[in-house]
Amino acid sequence: MPKEVRAHQRYQFIYEKHHGKWTVKLMCRILCVSVSGYYKYRRNLGKPDKDTVLSAAIQFILDESPYNDNYGVPRMQLALLQKGIKAGIRRITRIMRQHGWLHKPHRKPKGLTHATTEIQEQENLIKQDFSASEPLKKLLTDISQIPCQDGKLYISPILDCYNGEILSLIMRDNMKKELCIDTFRAVTKRYKLNGCILHSDRGSQYTSEAFRDALSKAGVKQSLSGVNHCYDNSRMESFFATLKKELLYRIPTYKMKRDTVKTMIFRYVFTYYNRMRIYTSNPGGYPPVVYRTLREELLAA
Repeated sequence: MPKEVRAHQRYQFIYEKHHGKWTVKLMCRILCVSVSGYYKYRRNLGKPDKDTVLSAAIQFILDESPYNDNYGVPRMQLALLQKGIKAGIRRITRIMRQHGWLHKPHRKPKGLTHATTEIQEQENLIKQDFSASEPLKKLLTDISQIPCQDGKLYISPILDCYNGEILSLIMRDNMKKELCIDTFRAVTKRYKLNGCILHSDRGSQYTSEAFRDALSKAGVKQSLSGVNHCYDNSRMESFFATLKKELLYRIPTYKMKRDTVKTMIFRYVFTYYNRMRIYTSNPGGYPPVVYRTLREELLAA
C-alpha cells in the first residue's frame, strides 16, 4: 500500500478516535505521522481531492460533444490546458483508465481510388512533407466511400495542410471526375489559390484532363502520390480514419439513407471537426478554424 494512503488512513483513525483521553499529539506520535499533516488532513475534509477535480474536468470535456469520447490522453491533455488545467500524461491516463474513458483503436480504412499507368512520371511535389507555414499553400484531397441503405456514398474533401481545416466537402452517389472537380471549385469560390499545390493519389479522377484543366485555370500546381505509396497522402487518409472512427463506425450507415448520413457528416465536419475538436498538429491543440482565426487576428493587430 502506498505511503500516502497509509498516512491518510491513520489521519482518519485519529480524527474518529481522538475525542477522549488521547491527545492528537500523542496519537500522531504513536502512529508515526506528523501533527501538521493531521491538521492539513482536517482542513481538507469535505474538499474534493485533486483526482476528483481532474475527473470532473475530464467528464465536462467529454460532455461538451458526443464526439469527444474519442479523445485519447494527448488530446485530452491539450483540452485540459485550454481550460487552464495542467496535468501529466500518466495521471490523465490513470484516471481515464479508471473511468473506462480509454478506447481501443478501430480498424484503419483502405484507400479507394486506383492509379492509372499513363501518368506515372508526374512529379510528387509534396514528398510526404505535410507542413505549411501559411494557409492555402498545400492542399490535400482524396475520395472515400460509405455503405448506406440506398447504395454507396462517396465523400470528397479538401484539407489545408496549414491548420488541418476541411475547406470543402462534396458527397454524391458516384465517384466520377465531376465529384472531384466540384470539390475543388467549391474552394476557388471562397479563396484565391494561385501558386497553391493540390496533392492527391493517382486515381483516374485526378489524372483526368478535365480535373487538371480546372487546376491550371486556377493557377494551382498538381502533385500526385507515387504508385502504391499510401503514405504519400497519409495526412488525408488520417482525416478519413478520424471521421470513420469518431462517427461512421459508431452508427449503422448500412441501415440509413444517404441523405441522413450526409447530414451527419456535414454536421461533424463543419460544426465539430473544424471548430471544436482538439487538433494535436496545431500549436496548443487549437481546432483548425480557431487556429486560423487567431493567426488572422495577430496579423491584423
